[in-house]
Amino acid sequence: MATAGMNRDAENTDAAATGKDDAREKPGTVRERLPLHAKILAGLLSGAALGLAVNISGIGETPLFSAFGFPVGIGDVIAHVTEPVGALFLRLLLMIVLPLVFASLVCGVAGMGTIRRFGRIGLKTLAYTVFLSTVSVGIGISLANLIRPGERMDTAARDRIRARYTQGARGSDGAPVAEGTDNRGETPFMRVVKSIVPANPFAAASGETPNMLHVMFFALSFGLALTLIPAGKGRPLIEVAEAVYSLAARLIDLIMRIAPFAVACLVFNNIARFGLDLLSSLCWYIAVVLSGLAIHMFGVYSLSVSLLARLSPLDFFRRVRTAMLTAFSTSSSSATLPTALRVGERNLGIPPEINGFVLTVGATANQNGTALYEGVTVLFLAQLAGVDLSLGQQVMVAYMAILGGIGTAGVPAGSIPFVVAILAQVNVPTDLIAIVLGVDRILDMCRTTLNVTGDLAAAAYVARSEGSNLIPKGEAEEV
Repeated sequence: MATAGMNRDAENTDAAATGKDDAREKPGTVRERLPLHAKILAGLLSGAALGLAVNISGIGETPLFSAFGFPVGIGDVIAHVTEPVGALFLRLLLMIVLPLVFASLVCGVAGMGTIRRFGRIGLKTLAYTVFLSTVSVGIGISLANLIRPGERMDTAARDRIRARYTQGARGSDGAPVAEGTDNRGETPFMRVVKSIVPANPFAAASGETPNMLHVMFFALSFGLALTLIPAGKGRPLIEVAEAVYSLAARLIDLIMRIAPFAVACLVFNNIARFGLDLLSSLCWYIAVVLSGLAIHMFGVYSLSVSLLARLSPLDFFRRVRTAMLTAFSTSSSSATLPTALRVGERNLGIPPEINGFVLTVGATANQNGTALYEGVTVLFLAQLAGVDLSLGQQVMVAYMAILGGIGTAGVPAGSIPFVVAILAQVNVPTDLIAIVLGVDRILDMCRTTLNVTGDLAAAAYVARSEGSNLIPKGEAEEV
């Protein structure tokens, strides 16, 4: 997995360099002036403004002009233009969920062979990653249950959202019920076995709504088996999985090119229908995510750095600020990897062999911010849809969010397919993802900052536990 991470990083670096060269060749172009995240933000604001104007003015059903003798109103524009564009974007994202989830988890678990070869360092990195991811998901789910952002809106507006989005979530569209959902007469342990372990992984992957819990278990088993067979026999399969992973990541990049237009359409559709109530609920959702990220960043990481790495938290954050700013601006752990490697070695004094291994693995496997975001987002959308998730279902959400944090592609919007997969698993309408897509880029920048900071905190802990003397306060070479 370390090699795969470096290869992906090299590809991202090359692409970034190519983009910069193109910008220099054509100075002053729109592409140079407006990066993708700025275009998405512009789409979000324009869609929200237009949707709010339609909602407040009440012209949704009023004919605006005639075309070929037929009256055309805002409702017709939504039905024939903005909804199809938004649906195209969502279905393109759904299209890559299965290959991305399977390939990323196989690559991640297959990388355990590398972790095993690194002995104590690998085991410490793995234990730290799983523990901190569990803590982050716990913080997010606790805040979502405490504040309940999906219920902080007018009851009538929430009922309209539920009426629109939950029709297909109860099986009314004829979609097949996933294996193991009929649990009558079975013991709790038998239900757990059937809900996690697939009898037929190909059947679990087929259909309009695949059973992602089964797919993820099969991917984990597949990747684990690859670490137990001779390297020469397993390497071709790992290379295929890495190729599929790279292809899926590239597809995400291509699909995100239409995100500014799709986000404008999706936000316009929702705000035109549900007005300020939806905006208010979204603000609560953003506040919950940012609060969880802040608690994890300045609470959990401060404790980790202080107790495990024996560094001053303030000094640690000062030394890694360059990597944090790079992560915030790029929204990509992979693209930030070169900067993080330099910061870890020069500013924190982490030995190169530990620095390179932990940070490269962490770019894809140690994504605490992503795990927290996925947990909060699923609970928020479930609350909007009126789907009351039981304790067992929330544990399942936490489990899948932890796996998502380990397997999510370290590229912008890489977590969206995992959120869709979790929504499908807990019977929440996947179309609801449209409600959060408009603000995802802003949250992506923040959670990527947490992810990269967590990688550096993990590297500092592993280095200190191996007896390395990290650079004392005031002696760092700033980069």
